Amino acid sequence: MMVDPILLILMAVSFIIGSIPVGLLIARSKGVDLRKTGSRNIGATNVMRAMGKKAALLTLLGDMAKGAIAVGIAKALAMGTLSEGLLGLSAIAGHIFSVFLNFKGGKGVATSLGVLVVFSPFVAIFTMTLWLLVLKWTKYSSLSALVSLGLLPLSVYALDFSVEKMAVAIVITALIFMKHIANIKRLINGTESKIGQKR
Repeated sequence: MMVDPILLILMAVSFIIGSIPVGLLIARSKGVDLRKTGSRNIGATNVMRAMGKKAALLTLLGDMAKGAIAVGIAKALAMGTLSEGLLGLSAIAGHIFSVFLNFKGGKGVATSLGVLVVFSPFVAIFTMTLWLLVLKWTKYSSLSALVSLGLLPLSVYALDFSVEKMAVAIVITALIFMKHIANIKRLINGTESKIGQKR
């Protein structure tokens, strides 16, 4: 089966969009190097530790926008559900393996949420609500991501099922757990930092 060259090009574009290190750029504009601060992660949680809530919110929205834009491209071109998912996954992969950071990057949570906003809005609402509830209850950013996105396949099955969307959900869940292995170990050991705590 021939692969659509336009799809491949757009996947590459989405990967580059996803690679833009929003948090790093925001921090750098204020003279802060996130890779030498706190958890050394480029995501919103570490931005909050280093620079406060406003900068963290900008980072969160920027990282979400990357995923939303990628899926939005496929939706605008009426490329179909599978292509939407592939472009979304490409943006998430770009965030995790940024071409601008020697193929290192963030953990993909915000970009995944941005993908879901366009790819499956009802699932996005449920996932973000669950994320916020777990975060409010436990104060663990990592645990809220693991619970809300760990349940993503079940959420898709219950709220917006299709084979393509289920496949994308499973891949997102796998990527999130892969990037949170160290966090899982710290949660088990009781050494994971809560929101507001310094590392």
